[in-house]
Formats: sequence, C-alpha cells, structure tokens
Amino acid sequence: MSSPSSRSSVVVAELGPTNTGKTHRAIERMLEHDTGMIGLPLRLLAREVYDRVTARVGEGRVALMTGEEKRLPPRPDYWICTVEAMPLDRPVDFLAVDEIQLAAHRERGHVFTDRLLHARGRRETWFLGADTMRPMVQGLIPQASVKRATRLSQLRYAGTRSLKSLPPRSAVVAFSADRVYELAESLRRLRGGVAVVLGALSPRTRNAQVAMYQSGEVQYLVATDAIGMGLNLDLNHVAFAALSKFDGAEQRELFPDEMAQIAGRAGRHLNDGSFGTLNTLPELPPRVISAIESHRFPAVRSLIWRNAALDFSSPEALLDSLARAPRHNAFVRVERADDFDALKDLSHVPAIREIATDRATVELLWQVCQIPDFRKGLFGQHVTLLRETFLQLSEGDGKLEQAWLAKQVSPLDDVSGDIHTLMDRLAAIRIWTYISHRSSWLNDAEQWQERTRRIEDALGDALHERLVERFVQQAARRSARRFVRATAPPPPRSDSPFARLGQLLGEVPSADGTAMTEEQFVQQVVDATHEAFQVDASGSISFEDQPLARLVRGKDRRSPQLALAEPEVWTAGARQRLERRLVALTRDLVTEAMGGFPAEALTGASRSAATRGLAYRLAEGLGVISRGEAREQWRLLDDAERAHLRTLGVREGQRFLYVAEALAPHALERRCMLTALFQQSPPPQGVPREPALEVAEFGGRDARAFGYEVLGPVALRIDIVERLGEALRHPHGARQVHTLMQELRLESGARTRVLRELGGQSGGAPAKRRRRRRRGRAPATAPDKSGAPGQSAHASAQASYRGGPKT
Repeated sequence: MSSPSSRSSVVVAELGPTNTGKTHRAIERMLEHDTGMIGLPLRLLAREVYDRVTARVGEGRVALMTGEEKRLPPRPDYWICTVEAMPLDRPVDFLAVDEIQLAAHRERGHVFTDRLLHARGRRETWFLGADTMRPMVQGLIPQASVKRATRLSQLRYAGTRSLKSLPPRSAVVAFSADRVYELAESLRRLRGGVAVVLGALSPRTRNAQVAMYQSGEVQYLVATDAIGMGLNLDLNHVAFAALSKFDGAEQRELFPDEMAQIAGRAGRHLNDGSFGTLNTLPELPPRVISAIESHRFPAVRSLIWRNAALDFSSPEALLDSLARAPRHNAFVRVERADDFDALKDLSHVPAIREIATDRATVELLWQVCQIPDFRKGLFGQHVTLLRETFLQLSEGDGKLEQAWLAKQVSPLDDVSGDIHTLMDRLAAIRIWTYISHRSSWLNDAEQWQERTRRIEDALGDALHERLVERFVQQAARRSARRFVRATAPPPPRSDSPFARLGQLLGEVPSADGTAMTEEQFVQQVVDATHEAFQVDASGSISFEDQPLARLVRGKDRRSPQLALAEPEVWTAGARQRLERRLVALTRDLVTEAMGGFPAEALTGASRSAATRGLAYRLAEGLGVISRGEAREQWRLLDDAERAHLRTLGVREGQRFLYVAEALAPHALERRCMLTALFQQSPPPQGVPREPALEVAEFGGRDARAFGYEVLGPVALRIDIVERLGEALRHPHGARQVHTLMQELRLESGARTRVLRELGGQSGGAPAKRRRRRRRGRAPATAPDKSGAPGQSAHASAQASYRGGPKT
C-alpha cells in the first residue's frame, strides 16, 4: 500500500449515522474499479457483503478473508475482509474501511487507527463511519474530502414497551448470551418463534438464523449489539433490554452514540424506524433521545494507537516497543490487549527465554501471542496453549505435532449437548481454525483446515437446530425434517420439469448416513465452489446430481433469471439462501461467456465515455462485437485506455473486437446457452461444436448471437474466422489457411466464396487491392491515425449483415 503521505490516492471520508447508504455506495464505487478491497468490523458483516458482491460479479472474482474463513479463487479482483485480516501487501485500486470510529475502541481501536494512517488504494481510498470522526479525519488526513451522509429515513423514540406489545419486525437487544436466551424464550411463549443473533455464532449459524427472520418465518429477533455494526436487517423497531454492558474491563453505561448505532438498525432505506426500551427499564433521558433522533454526538477526541515499528531483537525489546507512547497528542496508547498480556506472561517462562534470542524466534513468539482467545474464559488456560504452541514450533521441523493437534481437536468433534455446550465448542474450534490457516505451522495444513471447518460447520448446524427447537414453536417446520438424497433419480412429476429433489421425512438420519437436515444441505450448496455445480446446455443447474434450479429468460442475455426446482420443498429462509448462492453462480456463468471481461468495472462514472460505451457494447455482445460497431469508440480512446483494455484480454481482430477468452470452447458453450435461453428456443443443430454450418441451420436467427459469422453460403465460428483472417494477412500464412480450409471440409465453391469474403484468393494468398473503385462498392478503409480498427471492403459489406434480431 502507499504511504499515508502519498497523494496519488484520492481519500474520501463518508461520515454520518446509520442507514445512510455509506457501505452500499462504497461497494458500488469499488465495483467501478478493476480491483478493490473493503475492511469490515465483523466477520458476519464481511460474509454478508461477500454474498452481495458475488451476486453482482460472481464468486470467481471475489475473495473472502477473515481470521477463520478464507475463500480464495485463483485470481480475485475484489477482497472482502475483516479489518484485522486485510492483506495490505496486496495492492488494489480502491480500498475502503468501514466503521472507522472504532479507532477509539479500547481493545481493537489500534488496528482501525493503523488503517486510517497507512492503508491506501492506488487510486481511491474511502473511510466510512460516524460523523464524530470528522475532526480526527480532517486533522490526520488534511487532503481528505469529508462528506456528511444523511439518513434516508426518520428514527423516532417510541417509549417503553412490554415484550407482549412489541410490533412485528422488532429486535430486542441485550448484552449477554444468557440474557438473550432468556428473552428469546419469553418471546417464543408469547409469539411462537424468534431468531437469535450473537457475535459468537458461526457464520453459517448466524446466516441460517437471519435468513429465517428475513424471510418472515419468524417476526422477532433477539440479539446482542453485534447487529449494530452494519448488519442489514428488515427491522421496524429496536428495543433495549439493558442500558449497560461489560466492555471487557468493567460494567458501564452505554454511551449515547453506541445506543444510536444499535437503534439506527431500525428503518431500512426509506422506511422510518423507532427505538425504545422494555418496560423493565426507565424511560430514556430527553437529552439522550434528542441526540439519537438528531444524530448529534460529541466528537471523538483521541484514537487508540499502537506502535507499528516493533523491535524483535528480544522479548523485552518487543515489549518496550509495544509499550512506546505516541508522539501525536491525538493518540492514546492501547491500555490492554490479549496479545500484549500473553507476551508479557510468556517472556517470563525460562524455556521460552532460552529459545527467543534472535529476531526470527521473537517474531514467531509474537505471531503465536496473536492467536485470539475466542473462549474468553480463564486467560491462564489460553496462555498455556500459546506456550505449548510456541515450544513445538521452535523445535524440530518447526511444525505442530499431529498427535497433539488431534488430541486438542478431536474432543470438539461432538454435536451432542445443549446450546451452551455447543457455543463453548464453537469458540474452541475457532481457535484451531485460526491456527490451521497459518499454513507454515502445520504439516498437511489443507487437511487440518478442512477438518476444523467441517467440525465448525457441524457444530454450527447443530446449534441452529437447538436454537430452532428451543425458540421456534413450530412442530411442523421443515427445517426439523430430514432431507434424504435419492439413490436413483425418481421420475419427474407431471406438473414439474424437474425430478423431485428428495424426500422430506420426519425421521432421524438413516443408518447409512445419507440423511441431513434442510439447513445442512442448503449450507453445502452455499459453501460449494463453482466447479461443484453442473449446468447443462438448457440452463438446468444441479448439485451432486440433484436438480436445484433452471435459468429462464431475463431482460437480456446477461441477466437470466432463476426458477428453483420444487420451490414448495424449501422453507422461506432456505429458499432465500439458495437463490442468493445461485444468483452468484449465474453471474459466474455470464462472466465465463464474456471470457472473464470485467464489464462492470469499466462502466463506472470514473471511466471515460468512450471506455464506458465500448465496455457496454462488449458486455452486450458477450465479449465479441464487430469492428464496425467498435470503430468510433475505439478511435476516441487514448493510448493508455487501449493498453488497459489489451491487458484485460481485448483483441483487435480482422473482423471483430473481442475478448480472447470469449472465443474459447467453454465460453462459446455458455454463449450459446444464454442466447438460446433469451430466444426461448434450442440452439441450431451443431452449435457451437461445429466450426462451419450451413446458413440455413440458423433458420433466420442471428448467427453472430451464437458466435458465428455468415460468409457466403456458410456460417463459420468466429474464432475460426479470426484465425483465417489473421493467416490470410500473414506473409507466410498460406499453409495455415490451407490446413484450416481442409478442417472445414467446405465444397470448392463455398471455399472460394469464404476466402473472397475474407479478402483472400482461393489459393490462400492475400488478394491485391484494386486501385479503381468498383461500381456500387465502397472503397476499402485503412486504419486511421488514432489506431481505430479499419475495415476492408469485404468487411464493410459484411458489417451490414444483420440476419435477425439483435440480442
């Protein structure tokens, strides 16, 4: 990343209350750049944003990075991360950090402060957060453009209410897990069902609970203040069940701005929201109500800071450098942090003092100290784990012992027990998931990553089941039934084009292990990589040989819609999650047809009009357009813009401007599928397998839409046309022309006509241009000085061919 003094990156601070659309605008802006990264305060929020972005651009272009969850495609363009997990050594064009006011948080604040000072995108950097950060941002980053974001809806105080009188679409907020469960139990008895959200839940448990609420299966939510950090929920009312919380050091009253952050979750987009307290609490003071409703709070006066220039010469030197006081009066040194406390304890262990005598081992010791204590139990127990981890890593082959790892992890692979037991195991396995992603510490790291992820998933599923059993009073709810994969495809139902997905039985899993709950099957689909799905030429989507959905006609070829197989089988929450994952898959399919061309990044307002127009045309043509269509906009591009398009795979062919990978066989198959879906008729016989077809095979339909070009009596696949055109213009291309023509197996008359259309002679040598203009034919056009694609006389004539409706 650039240094904070760099002026090459535009810095924008969008500051304001909740429900102003700050995060949404940052995501939109990021997608206008070729590459981008956004840091978010919670892994739950990171997963939510990841789902939103992948639904726009597909999973193949997006990476997810948190302390315990990593989804890394081969070549990601966009990185969705927790703030602590942002890979700052990876340069990106756009970078954003959300909830930057957390720079004042007593434990995590130093990380946000570091990002404010040092994290930059190459072209643009955004900081998002509360307006209380305005003086700090203006003082520390004078060149920043500070904008005030206004709330899209009104937030009003509604007084105190009993649990019984809470309106539908309400959230009750408490500050301990025990209190959350107590309130959820009360609401279940009154209302029949409630969803539960805590920061300690695994992403899959939280997603299943939120999906249950968002889809309307339950109308009430009980949560901790985890919902205050930007989680998007359809809430009308927020009720506080407590006005104080334990902040890691002491039990204290909530600050008004903290209350506003939570209360502001009520009211989505243009819908007004309300907040209040349960009737077990007193009315809020008028000054607090006024501050929350008007979104005005005292400015942040100091940020938590930690020295980034660490001395690894010895444990003592490291402790001293961590304890160094800031020089700037806007910063306050972090008072306490688990990693610092662990280092202080371990530095007194004789065995560690003997080993940690050089930079490498001291740096390793510091890395071990940064293993998070998700259990939040006895700190001494966590330090003991860190001591054993360091001693193993600093001896022998520098890896953790397999037997020791198994001894720690195996007891956690148990889904029995109540909610508290499962929560404790989830917290413990998160530590080992974190450790497993330090690949250099383990032999066979991928195997341990898979094992810890599988255990966490199983515990998360079991926890969701317990939460539903305890807090949703619906004996017939489908999620409690079992989804049994059929061993052989059953016959299709007469009223459905699909074979039935499976059987929903009110029984326990079968002995052979084929049974699973609905949530488990849905989660497998949600977590599956692109390669795990099967998509046939008709647009039917299957997973593990089970039909899930099919693509149907949308507004254009790039926007096919989804129709779930057997929609009545799924609960509303499961249906919502399936659709979200399959929408991301659909985006990947369209991207494949375009050869990976990042059209969305090139159509943003920051691009020139010529670039936007050309990118739009290329996207509309699924990565292929004629040179005639491209000529004017290509002429208007400057050299840098043309060079950038070439780095993205755009090629100037003889008859087409195209994305190189869009002419690959797999991309052409996707093109034909999307075109046939849009035209609502099967593709012509032989498309796209056959390189040459008779024009009659297209039945009057546009051959170009399927990736073919009409040349005389035949239609040649566009990749063949470009290869022939290039060979015809190469001084030594006659042999390649001869070989290609033999492969096409054209009759002599058709061969002569094709070569003439392409500007060549029947023997394969380039035809000499006539100086005299023929009657009724336009002269050949040479490339202009701007480098815009020119056209031969034959290409000009062919460019007028339309052959059917434009797609």
